[in-house]
Amino acid sequence: MDDAGMSLQATMTAMGQAAREGASALRVATPAHRTAALLAMAAAIREDAELILAANAKDLDKAGAGGLTAPMVERLMLNPERLEGVAAGVEAVAAIPDPLGVETARWTRPNGLDIARVRTPIGVIAMIYESRPNVTADAAALCVRSGNAVILRGGSECIHSNLALHAAIARGLKTAGISTNAVQIVRTPDRDAVGAILGGLGRTIDLIIPRGGKNLVARVQQEARVAVLGHLEGLNHVFVHAGADPKKAVDVVLNAKMRRVSVCGSAETLLVDRAAAKTLLPPIADALIKAGCELRGDGLARAIEPDMKPAIEADWTTEYLAPIISVAVVDGVEGAAAHIAAYGSGHTDAIITEDEAAAERFVTLVDSAIVLVNASTQFADGGEFGFGAEIGIATDKLHARGPVGAEQLTTFKYVVRGTGQTRP
Repeated sequence: MDDAGMSLQATMTAMGQAAREGASALRVATPAHRTAALLAMAAAIREDAELILAANAKDLDKAGAGGLTAPMVERLMLNPERLEGVAAGVEAVAAIPDPLGVETARWTRPNGLDIARVRTPIGVIAMIYESRPNVTADAAALCVRSGNAVILRGGSECIHSNLALHAAIARGLKTAGISTNAVQIVRTPDRDAVGAILGGLGRTIDLIIPRGGKNLVARVQQEARVAVLGHLEGLNHVFVHAGADPKKAVDVVLNAKMRRVSVCGSAETLLVDRAAAKTLLPPIADALIKAGCELRGDGLARAIEPDMKPAIEADWTTEYLAPIISVAVVDGVEGAAAHIAAYGSGHTDAIITEDEAAAERFVTLVDSAIVLVNASTQFADGGEFGFGAEIGIATDKLHARGPVGAEQLTTFKYVVRGTGQTRP
């Protein structure tokens, strides 16, 4: 390894060691102290608004020159309203109940031992993400609320925005008397920094959370030497059942696809029940087309709406993050569930129906992190779940699943209290 590589590795390892110290400081801080830190972070973001927006403008200029896709640019962009939303999001995290020290269960054994299961921080979290500077604030806030130190590594496309946001966050922590080691950011775009994080930084990292495209998540899951909380792409489906209310179906599908096409909760595939497709599909298709959405359908869908482009096999596994949706006609709930099982990512799927039995059958059959009935997939968001914010939508089945908020960033320990018992 050359001198530069050795220097980067040493820098990253030092960050890990500092994060351990930051985690210890957060663990012993009181809930009120952590709340004060969060409020100070939000205030600092507002105070630094001009600096943060100027930094974001640099990233946007670079993105335009570098040919970044329109959805990526949309994710990257900050404006005064969005930045106020970032600050308000930190305040929303400050307002949620502090999860640490909460007893989730307690019981007494026949021998008199008092056993409690208590929420406790995970420790040091590394967050690797792309293109969305709001994640910098969300991750920092949720980790402070849950008593975890965090090392942030954003994408090179938003490095100026992330550094400016982090500077405000660090100032807020300092104002509140919390060690700035609790929230650190990787200041170099060098990709070797990611490799160092995946190696665990000398066993200082307890959990890695990737948030970004398929290639990023795959690399993290394949190369990480510590635990990973997976956040796969949102190959989300909306199934319009034969028992759907036609107007409700149009409204929900249109919102699920077109409210914001660049978010992971956006619907990418529309499934329509064969039993009522000739009635239900045309008004939905017309609404989508009028909103500027391109439709790519299978043979049955195109027989009803010939203006659709033909769908190819790759369409069923593509997260477009664009005004494009694939359309398939399926046979009832079982057909929809089979399509989702074959092509979905286990993220978010919805059914639209007035038939309660069909809705419950769908909920039972579809094994995704979030399953909705008569509601838009765009509700796949920690803020909408009442978590204040989210660090991602976990598609794994162990530890946490769905929106990952402060509570999901804790683990637990057992506290056993005795009066001198010894085991025979």
